[in-house]
Amino acid sequence: MDYDVKAQYRLVTLKNINLDGTFSDEPFELFQSNDELDDDHFTQVGDILVRLSHPYTAVYIQDKHEGLLIPSYFAVIRLESSGIVPAFIAWYLNTERVKNGLLRHQTGTNIPTTNKSALAQVDIPRVPIEKQRMIIELNALHQKEIGLYQQLIAEKQKLNTLLTYTIANIR
Repeated sequence: MDYDVKAQYRLVTLKNINLDGTFSDEPFELFQSNDELDDDHFTQVGDILVRLSHPYTAVYIQDKHEGLLIPSYFAVIRLESSGIVPAFIAWYLNTERVKNGLLRHQTGTNIPTTNKSALAQVDIPRVPIEKQRMIIELNALHQKEIGLYQQLIAEKQKLNTLLTYTIANIR
């Protein structure tokens, strides 16, 4: 009930995460709590969230997504070593190789799920930090290119609609 609400938090949900490991434009749901929650329950810059249900998408947390409440259907990875770039880990966890490996550890029949111990068994390759940064930059450029293609397709669809309506003399 509203009078029991002590805090309200933005909650990250499955619809907020795209399959490519980026955040969607969907608004965050609001979670009303009857208690104030510890900081450990919220995203921090540098965290990696991993969806525990198929397709096991990982997302890297940057400044604008800090402070989101993390539900139990995500695992959070917080790195303690400075020898690896968190965005590289997120990229690697989103590769088909890792996702297929997680499928082998799945539980459930209708919606395959994994768990934190299966994630802990993922062997992260030792890649020099300069190459990690190159991979991250290359991946960011690839994501940007995909976005531009999607914009181009949307504009072409509008143009096609306008041209066909004009030709058919439809207003």
